[in-house]
Amino acid sequence: MQMFSQARKTEPAAPSMQTEPPVVRPQPTNGAATETRSGGILSSGVSITGSVTFRNELVIDGEVEGTIDSGGRLTIGKNGRIRGEIRTKSVIVDGNVEGDITAAERCELRAGCSVNGDIAAPRLVVDEQAAFVGSARIATTQNAAS
Repeated sequence: MQMFSQARKTEPAAPSMQTEPPVVRPQPTNGAATETRSGGILSSGVSITGSVTFRNELVIDGEVEGTIDSGGRLTIGKNGRIRGEIRTKSVIVDGNVEGDITAAERCELRAGCSVNGDIAAPRLVVDEQAAFVGSARIATTQNAAS
């Protein structure tokens, strides 16, 4: 009887090099609606024409021509340029807005910003270095709708 000895070479398994696939967000086209689920950023150099909606929070440092509609918090960065109507829970403006702003809770215009349009909000904070041309209506959301 012959015995066969088979040398078996074992090597530790190589660690998995799998990585999560990158998150790809669709690029908006003219008239397309864009939705961000939470904590989104529209970077400087990015431009959107159409409607922008989001749920929780959005920072815009690029350009938007169209409406912005949300129950969340909007921050318009120093490079942000908005041409259109804004309807949000709260908004902070560091950049430029040409259009009306309706905020359900609060609107803040910071130093260096420029707003050309009407504002309706229950609380309005305007820094002395902010430029604001338009009318302000300090009203609750019920009064703002009428």
